[in-house]
Amino acid sequence: MIVDAWMQHPTERHSANEMFASLRRWTRATPRPAVITPEMTISAMDEGHVTAGLAAAWCAPDGWMISNDEVAAVAAAYPDRIIGVASASLHKPMDAVRELRRAVKQLGFRALRVVPWLWNLSPTDRRYYPLYAECIELDIPFCTQVGHTGPLRPSETGRPIPYIDEVALEFPELRIVAGHIGYPWTQEMIAVATKHENVFIDTSAYTTKRYPAELVQYMRGHGREKVLFGTNYPMIRAAKALEGLGELALDDEAKALFLGGNAVRVFKLEQFIAQRRAA
Repeated sequence: MIVDAWMQHPTERHSANEMFASLRRWTRATPRPAVITPEMTISAMDEGHVTAGLAAAWCAPDGWMISNDEVAAVAAAYPDRIIGVASASLHKPMDAVRELRRAVKQLGFRALRVVPWLWNLSPTDRRYYPLYAECIELDIPFCTQVGHTGPLRPSETGRPIPYIDEVALEFPELRIVAGHIGYPWTQEMIAVATKHENVFIDTSAYTTKRYPAELVQYMRGHGREKVLFGTNYPMIRAAKALEGLGELALDDEAKALFLGGNAVRVFKLEQFIAQRRAA
């Protein structure tokens, strides 16, 4: 079983945004079409043997790049493959809370993702705090980005220390999934995940061949329950992200936890997986 903890089914306005010019430059060897259909996304998942993907909405300061309803439409078309992850505007925190509540209770979403660099607001900014409280009440994880910013935006907001560390101290019940490994602050991210029971790391935006050595060591040992597989699709397809998985020398338990077991536990997908298997 493979669960992709960080992906998106992009809209044209998301894919074409100028801030992703750097990503398009990095991935020019594997060009992708301007329009990606749901069938293409599912085909890419099939190619990488991905059981289910947590596909996120994107809300930016100037509007929705991928709306919650657009994600919900894809999830409704492929209910056994796509799991919705909400986004929300930080401009009006109470409106954001109401939108998150709608996404979870009416659309069936399983998490919230806010990308700090998109807002140029660190995760300790007061505008996040009502959303953290609502995530706890809804019993869903908060997903965010750590490490340098690949898109053409500042990187400061991606520092694990102090930001993720301080949020985890103030909201110890909040399950935090920190995407993109945290490079070049990977050791900080590992330290924060080790320190806090409910802080986790996902490997999105990196292929297995690019995992830092300290992360691989962590996955093999006491961090085996702390790291989740992710792709950042469509930037990286699952099949490409997993090339060289055997070279990580993970034992069977660590491999199973990394590929899907940790995501099932953290996002509470047990019922989803059981229904999929029954179908």
